[in-house]
Amino acid sequence: MKKLAFGMMRLPLLDENDESSVDFEQVNKMADLFLEKGFTFFDTAYPYHFGNCEVAFRKAVVERYPRDSYVIADKLPLFSITSEDQLEPIFSEQLERTGVDYFDYYLLHNVSGFSEKGFLDVDSFGFANKKKEEGKIKHLGLSTHGNAEYLDNILTMHPEMEFVLLQINYLDWESDGIESRKCYDVACKHNKPVLVMEPLKGGFLADVPPEAEKLMKDYNPDASVVSWALRFVASLDNVCMVLTGASSLEQLEQNIEDFENFTPLNDEEYEILEKVRDIINSNITVECTKCKYCLDACPESINIPKIFDLYNNEKILDPAPWTPVGNAYLNYSKLPSAGIASDCTECEMCVEECPQHIDIPKVMKDVVKTFETEYYGFKE
Repeated sequence: MKKLAFGMMRLPLLDENDESSVDFEQVNKMADLFLEKGFTFFDTAYPYHFGNCEVAFRKAVVERYPRDSYVIADKLPLFSITSEDQLEPIFSEQLERTGVDYFDYYLLHNVSGFSEKGFLDVDSFGFANKKKEEGKIKHLGLSTHGNAEYLDNILTMHPEMEFVLLQINYLDWESDGIESRKCYDVACKHNKPVLVMEPLKGGFLADVPPEAEKLMKDYNPDASVVSWALRFVASLDNVCMVLTGASSLEQLEQNIEDFENFTPLNDEEYEILEKVRDIINSNITVECTKCKYCLDACPESINIPKIFDLYNNEKILDPAPWTPVGNAYLNYSKLPSAGIASDCTECEMCVEECPQHIDIPKVMKDVVKTFETEYYGFKE
């Protein structure tokens, strides 16, 4: 298979404030292009778009193409599981939503500290292995946002795992928090092929600071900023698949072009990316990947990823009383039922769900100071 996978975590929406409002018509066009170009791997999960991700896959692919023309990966939501009697209904619902009789690839979703109740108190690994024996799963693996030591322990306890899905990108490669390189090395040590998630860090690496973009463009004017990030992960020897979460037909077209013209990075390009990494790290404020796991946890319905995206973009700009980003925050705050930073009650329920280990309530306080000022009409 070609290395590019259609990650369906961030599908185009009809209403940007409603994650369930998937633009099925556009997804159909995206799937058509993807398959037409010879790519076959689709990745979905139970919670994405409140279940409509799996439905979108069925409508776009299963109902319109023969079963042997595509490969589908789905995931068991460990973080939502507290008892054995949930396993079979969830798995059956996934088969029904996607419209398939079996999954080519199936993953224990985010095996890590905050999902332990879903696989220590409940025998989720045993359940998945049973489904594989029944032929409902062809290849069984896991995804994780845990550190390298945690992954090493899990793979030692569960050598039956055939592959791992890891967060890898050039910004996180040497990160002490994410440990991308160390986790990759652990997978190699256990002889497990690696699938990559977040190669663009939730889209953050598609919009790097001007100084960083200049380094890339000076070296190769024709290469997009995105292509550098994709080539970084695809150049790793043990990476067999790269999941990109395209949110539009145009983004998918660019991803396809990058993989059709793929060449591994050379030494000079690696050196440039090290400089780019340093520049970004000096500008980035919150390492949010917009995975949206926090959304369901927030009792105040605060769109945390959206607010952090605005916040990061604001911090890259020169300080000014008025900025386009500040204006965008103001417009967002006026939407009906929009939760904003000052609505945060510091309950910390979101922190438990965050794979990036962000102290969200603490950051929210600075978001308030940044955007919710008297200048924009907020009461301080």
